[in-house]
Amino acid sequence: MPSFSQYHSNGSYDHISAVTTLRCGQNGADLSRPVALKAVKPCVSLRRMTTSQFHSDLIFDWYDRHGRSLPWRARWPDLTPAYHVWLSEIMLQQTVVATVIPYFLEFIGRWPTVCDLAAASHDDVMAAWAGLGYYARARNLHRAAQYVCHDLDGVFPQDVDGLRALPGVGPYTAGAISAIAFGQPATVVDGNIERVLARFFGVATPLPAAKSEIGLHYDAIRPSARPSDFPQALMDFANAVCTPKSPGCGGCPLGQNCVAGTAGSPELWPVKAPKKEKPQRRGIAFVAMNEDGHGYLITRPDRGMLGGMLAFPSGGWTPADPSYVESDPFAAAPFKADWHLADTQVTHVFTHFTLTMDVALAHMRQMPDLPEGGFQKVRAASLPTLMRKVWGVARQKRV
Repeated sequence: MPSFSQYHSNGSYDHISAVTTLRCGQNGADLSRPVALKAVKPCVSLRRMTTSQFHSDLIFDWYDRHGRSLPWRARWPDLTPAYHVWLSEIMLQQTVVATVIPYFLEFIGRWPTVCDLAAASHDDVMAAWAGLGYYARARNLHRAAQYVCHDLDGVFPQDVDGLRALPGVGPYTAGAISAIAFGQPATVVDGNIERVLARFFGVATPLPAAKSEIGLHYDAIRPSARPSDFPQALMDFANAVCTPKSPGCGGCPLGQNCVAGTAGSPELWPVKAPKKEKPQRRGIAFVAMNEDGHGYLITRPDRGMLGGMLAFPSGGWTPADPSYVESDPFAAAPFKADWHLADTQVTHVFTHFTLTMDVALAHMRQMPDLPEGGFQKVRAASLPTLMRKVWGVARQKRV
């Protein structure tokens, strides 16, 4: 029968169970009789309960045999340089490992140290980041590198509080750097680890509200041995075994004590709040090309969507852009030209909305007065993904 758990910040533990044989001694409650999903008085401490159930040695054994080799990873007692951990963790935010690896290798090839990255130009960093998305990460990356180099003499802080002071570094990233680069006893809970622990302990609280509860579980089971390996072992285990769909419960080394596995419904965990339907937005991008095939590009404002990135002028889809009215689509154009609409639209999904963008084209024989930016050879690799899609439509229609 499935069991669930509810924990409190003071370390106490409420067991919620369909059937349990736990007795609470002084509390006087006999829980050997069935209890229908009803919370009972705290019986034992969180650490005593969880450490008796979760065996980290099984995770280490699995990791030693099946863990991934990644360019930013070392195995205990060796530690990965903090610069490499920080860089990879920023890149991995909302981006999969396979996508990140070539970007990581390019960055450390071009900028081997944090001070090399700090000395790079903003445009070079943004161009190297193009395609990874969420461009505020790149801006914060450059700012953090400059802070570490200039204010901290090129040395990353070892503790979570010091790391949280870096631009773009939140609780998870700070914990990951502290544990993986310095072997500190930090809390490291990403989405993968959330899934493993929510299933193992049957955390019934929906995410994101369950984050603090799952963090308490992590702190309770975190071993003193191999502190840098433990979070990475859990991440790899989640990626290979405790997957979101069709997890490998049959061969799971933790299966004997896993609530979700015992219940036979692991996909139900972690419990998630109902998703809100993403709003739809409309916009337009303007691609002007001269006789040499060069495109007119601008640099978007540092703050806001695609901040600091090269882009085609656009309208309608962010507060920073001119308004877009479908009945008068060229009113948002950057300058007068013989604009016409391509018969292909671009669709792009952002975190909080879905964008449908018209593409306006113009072939320039005479150069107008340019309000900003200029004509240059368009290198798709230097453009954010949305603008790569726009350029793809423009090139196709030009042919």
